[in-house]
Amino acid sequence: MEQLEFFEIQSPCIGVCQTDARGYCKGCLRNRDERFNWLEFSDAKKYDVIRLCKQRKRRRQLAILKARKAQLLQERADLNPSFDFEISDPEEPSLSVDDFTLE
Repeated sequence: MEQLEFFEIQSPCIGVCQTDARGYCKGCLRNRDERFNWLEFSDAKKYDVIRLCKQRKRRRQLAILKARKAQLLQERADLNPSFDFEISDPEEPSLSVDDFTLE
């Protein structure tokens, strides 16, 4: 037996209706087609659009975090250029006990 759906799938719109340089809404992250044709989409298509919006949001947040990290590293390097704040690869040992000798 099929489960009945009592509620319509709500639009992901949050009322921030501005587009970025790539054409995505800054609020809900839908593209133009997804925004204008929402009411004509099937429920499956609506769920797919919501899934895509969540992916776009995660990618945008990751890009913001990476940019912020790069900015912080640059600020630290500018404040004290004698220190290297870059995080080295944990797989690649940067120092070894054999590098030191006692005199």
